Amino acid sequence: MVDHQDTVCFRTMRLRPKIRHTLKAYRSVGGYVQWERILREKPSPETLIEEIKLSALRGRGGAGFPTGLKWSFMPRNKPGQKYIVCNSDEGEPGTCKDRDIMRYNPHQLIEGMAIAGYCIGATVGYNYIRGEFYEPIDRFEEALLEAYQAGLLGKDLQGSGIDFDLYTHLGAGAYICGEETALLESLEGKKGQPRFKPPFPAQAGLYGKPTTINNTESLASVPVILEKGGQWFLEQGRPNNGGPKLFSVTGHVNKPCNVEVPLGTPFRDLLALAGGVSGGRRLKAVIPGGSSVPVVPGEVMMETDMDYDSIAKAGSMLGSGAVIIMAEGTCMVKVLANLAHFYAHESCGQCTPCREGTGWLERVLERILHGQGRPSDLDLLDNVAGRIGGRTICALGDAAAMPVQSFLKHYRHEFEHLIEHGTPLVEAA
Repeated sequence: MVDHQDTVCFRTMRLRPKIRHTLKAYRSVGGYVQWERILREKPSPETLIEEIKLSALRGRGGAGFPTGLKWSFMPRNKPGQKYIVCNSDEGEPGTCKDRDIMRYNPHQLIEGMAIAGYCIGATVGYNYIRGEFYEPIDRFEEALLEAYQAGLLGKDLQGSGIDFDLYTHLGAGAYICGEETALLESLEGKKGQPRFKPPFPAQAGLYGKPTTINNTESLASVPVILEKGGQWFLEQGRPNNGGPKLFSVTGHVNKPCNVEVPLGTPFRDLLALAGGVSGGRRLKAVIPGGSSVPVVPGEVMMETDMDYDSIAKAGSMLGSGAVIIMAEGTCMVKVLANLAHFYAHESCGQCTPCREGTGWLERVLERILHGQGRPSDLDLLDNVAGRIGGRTICALGDAAAMPVQSFLKHYRHEFEHLIEHGTPLVEAA
């Protein structure tokens, strides 16, 4: 991990590994000061939401939607129960940051959820965690118990009249439950399939009640924003791209890692933090935001900065911040076939274009990969991908289609070579 003086999600990383996740450790770096200030002073929720808006904190789960604006959609003065839900499902291939927040800094997430609950008028929160995250689950549960024992969660907190209860809910490992309405369905005990929208969760979410759903990293950033101010957080990044951001750098690098750097950091600096491309090879391609975003050629990526707007200009998306590095020698047909297999497997089957289309993409790519491809297959792939994107209830269809379209755009010659000769243009690295 990179140890910056003003890290947000990992601000306890300077502490010894065995104790950094405890309540004592978190308090030693200013933990729960903001939550206790709220309990004591009861500031206007609107004022706090404006501070989050000023920070330009954008959703760290993939969509990049402004967090403060999302909170303002909640009808907080409407009578009845409201909920704050944390999406800790983290199923995007290449993404492994949120589990580290729960493993190393669970109290900051708890504090962020409590503050968010206060801001939107929710007295109950749920952290939906991917069921395979054994150690992060244990760490979060331990922290939850500590917070309750310290009087930081529960009813009439510190005599303030403010209530906030927080619960853990474990998912069963379905990628589709990373989509917020599928997550709500799962949380209610149903099959995890996306809902039609509208109504949006802020109007009718969990159990039909107003609900706000945020990513783990987004909520964990909140306490520091209130501690140091929205303007400070904004200045850590760039306009419309506030704050530092956690990036999971994997693939052909010497030191796969999670690092927290300011948004706007040049990609070449991020690559250097991961030790550079392994084996001294040349960079071939980068998937900059998780497996669902378009691939970017290495030479383009080397001139790109790591923020939402810069990566959009490069033809891709920042997404979850999962940076997958591919070195020269990588067979792009094999990479795409692997991605297509994942999306075909994880499609929930609710929408016909996604259910049928992802299967077609997988089968055609497998045919090409095994030397049985036809020249017409490339147009078929492009056609099928075009008939999936934008035609489904949730974004999984787009997630399956965009890699196909971008791989064909930048590396079509590799697909043509394999179809013509029956062997890859390059051997897989």
